[in-house]
Amino acid sequence: MSSLRETTVGIGAGAENTATDMVLNIGPQHPATHGVLRLKLVLDGERIVSAEPIIGYMHRGAEKLFEARDYRQIIMLANRHDWLSAFANELGVVLAVERMLGMEVPERAVWTRTLLAELNRVLNHLMFIGSYPLELGGITPVFYAFHSREELQQVLEEASGGRMHYMFNRVGGLKEDLPAGWLGRVRAAVAAVRAQLPVYQNLVLGNEIFRARTAGVGVLAPEHVHAYGITGPIARASGVDFDLRRDEPYLAYGELQDVLTVALREEGDCLARFECLLEQTANSLDLADACLDRLAGLPAGPVNLRLPKVLKAPEGETYAWTENPLGVNGYYLVSRGDKTPWRLKLRSASFNNIQALTELLPGTLVADMVAILGSMFFVVGDIDK
Repeated sequence: MSSLRETTVGIGAGAENTATDMVLNIGPQHPATHGVLRLKLVLDGERIVSAEPIIGYMHRGAEKLFEARDYRQIIMLANRHDWLSAFANELGVVLAVERMLGMEVPERAVWTRTLLAELNRVLNHLMFIGSYPLELGGITPVFYAFHSREELQQVLEEASGGRMHYMFNRVGGLKEDLPAGWLGRVRAAVAAVRAQLPVYQNLVLGNEIFRARTAGVGVLAPEHVHAYGITGPIARASGVDFDLRRDEPYLAYGELQDVLTVALREEGDCLARFECLLEQTANSLDLADACLDRLAGLPAGPVNLRLPKVLKAPEGETYAWTENPLGVNGYYLVSRGDKTPWRLKLRSASFNNIQALTELLPGTLVADMVAILGSMFFVVGDIDK
């Protein structure tokens, strides 16, 4: 839908001319935007004058629902806002509750969580590595990406029983132990995905059309990254060197500093954002291998703690944040000693990241809008919650 907005401008002595700007609605629609998002654009011909992301079409009121669910049930709700990062979403909740309880989970659970978090990161990134070229007209990469995703989905489904919403985390550890021989099957899956990475390097980054559509397009300045609280690969592509796994280690990341590398670029354009995503995928596979090595050397033991039938967090408050695939994910938990949170505020990465469109789109052509929008790597459920 579109509408016309007239503005009157003066030309010469006493002369007037009426220029017409078009107000264009992009969306709300689901298939093109990783969820139901609407963009309100004001156009001067083919050039964007202003852009306003209009959100809320998928809002479920999750934060209010948290207050009516106990600490076991809220894991299911928190699991869903970024449906490409379900395991990472669960992790933030259980870490916050465990911190409130002063609980230390078994070592095997810590390393298994780290492994699963990195596998989930690869699954998330592969979706965007495949879908972003598709949005620019390149259909082939998405088939490779989904083939690689299936390799990892199979082992995650074997362990958790879920393909999308794993529900494998529990306060105090994990739902259950890993299947016999599972670590070997994960190692094979990681090797298979790593073997496919040169395909994206050659097929996508080596494509002159892709580079022409992305290089120098949608440049995000570091000052805007800081102003909007943008995090994750998008921030690092603009030279903002921040990654919680390195800067405030949690889980087993403190012992993986020799393996962990933070993908960083200075250009801040669409191409840099894609390069960061691809480089981070490769490093997550290296981290997964390191976790597998460590798990193979750990003695048999529990992966969770015995909890009371009714779990209550002590009165107080805490904030737990994790480096989710799309950026920093935080949970501010306030407890009054009940079995349900008094308040659980979710800070999701995509909510902040998508606000940058108000800075990136004005002055660009409509043809570049899709390239910029896709390079923000967002999930609309992660915006709306």
